[in-house]
Amino acid sequence: MTAEEASGTASVARRVTDALQPRNLLLAGMLAVGAFAAGHWTGLLWGLLGALCAGVVPAAYIEWERDRGRWGDRHVVDRTKRAPIFFVILGSIGTGSALMVLGGAPTGILLAMLALWVMTVGLLAVNTVWKISVDSAVASSVVTLLACVHSAWWLLGYGVTAAVCWSRVALRYHTPAQTLAGAGLGAATAVAYLVG
Repeated sequence: MTAEEASGTASVARRVTDALQPRNLLLAGMLAVGAFAAGHWTGLLWGLLGALCAGVVPAAYIEWERDRGRWGDRHVVDRTKRAPIFFVILGSIGTGSALMVLGGAPTGILLAMLALWVMTVGLLAVNTVWKISVDSAVASSVVTLLACVHSAWWLLGYGVTAAVCWSRVALRYHTPAQTLAGAGLGAATAVAYLVG
């Protein structure tokens, strides 16, 4: 591969990873999960709360820390600096879930939040010894949750997960094994939705 081709590949990968970052996928995915779980438009509000707690608040925390000079960008490529992010995610999802319980949210959106919380615990545990891909885990989890709550046709969305995995490897943020492990963890925790 020539330097020009490598540069072009990196540029495409950067656009893919930015467009399909966890915040964006959770915003779209949780809105849909909320609507499908509730069976009517009010579920969109619960989905929005879920997206805010699982995706937007953690992304805002990362940006805040980045502005303070703690991290170079949203990717936080140094595994040893990721633990605070996971704790913010766990606290935010926990707070959102408590609000949902108090507000009488549909069981489906609560189960989705639980799946995301368990996934984050898994990511935190693995991250203590190995750099697993959070972006791949979220992409896989969102697709699997949509397939569980609505229709197996959503599994076609794994094309999005594959694009996320490819972009993370192309940008050298992760190895193929790290993205596959993330995708596997995201799917496994989301499938637990069916047990609930």
